[in-house]
Amino acid sequence: MSDIKLFTITNGNAAELPGKAASLEKDLQQHVEANMETLLGVRFLATEYDTGKTHKGRIDSLGLDESGCPVIVEYKRHSNENVINQGLFYLDWLLDHQAEFRWLVMERLGKEASETIEWGGTRLICIASDFNKYDEHAVQQINRNIELMRYRYFGDGLLLLELVNAQTASRALSGLPSSTDRTSSGKDKTQSERLAEAPADLKALFDTVCDYAEQLGDEVQRKELKLYTVFKRIRNFMSVVIMPGKADPKLLIYLKLPGDLAEEGFSRDVTQIGHWGTGNLELTVRTPEDWLKAKTLVEQSYQES
Repeated sequence: MSDIKLFTITNGNAAELPGKAASLEKDLQQHVEANMETLLGVRFLATEYDTGKTHKGRIDSLGLDESGCPVIVEYKRHSNENVINQGLFYLDWLLDHQAEFRWLVMERLGKEASETIEWGGTRLICIASDFNKYDEHAVQQINRNIELMRYRYFGDGLLLLELVNAQTASRALSGLPSSTDRTSSGKDKTQSERLAEAPADLKALFDTVCDYAEQLGDEVQRKELKLYTVFKRIRNFMSVVIMPGKADPKLLIYLKLPGDLAEEGFSRDVTQIGHWGTGNLELTVRTPEDWLKAKTLVEQSYQES
């Protein structure tokens, strides 16, 4: 059970705000769907999506996250309802109906978004008032990208979302090729291809950056996508692109920080500039000294994500 408590402090005196579950499951769903990008970093696509006469189901919410990965969100008002199994049922349906989902993305978000879907990162987010130890253990045994998220309403207009447990699949979902297994279909090499070409010192620097990000918190998830490596809590906080060019080998690190923090010669504002990864502040890291300078900003992005 959650032990999170929320207090107001007035004139030095603390008063606990009572927590409660949603009056109706639909209320919770509507609040999340109306603010999905802010709350989850996911672009909303559809609600109560009908999976057809054969499957006979309705997916609570469908979306596409900031890394281009399909997302299913399932809600349960209470903790004693089997939201995980239901979500897995829909997850398998989605992976078997990629063309249908791609068409939905094209209708809602445009052709470019539909052509860059990261199927290997397909996610299931289960939101409930609580989860027990058996739920948390179960997701660790399932080779799927599953996130358990606890919610609670406090006072008037306060909604808490707490990431309880997250499991990242160690291999591709349902036999799909993973991002790291793919070869580039266009002129751009994949992250794994560029990593294979990188000099030893740049690989070592890449490993140092990734190791640091992963140890920032137990809830940090690392995902290897086609063109970059991303680190997230509930939302992304850092993306890393390895650039092994012979003339200028480097790492490009993108952080969810304001672009006006840019420092000439080290970082730049890419808010209005197309780039791989997510974030408005781009850091250029070539040496261990550059990385020492970047660490503070990485931690700041983590804290604010």
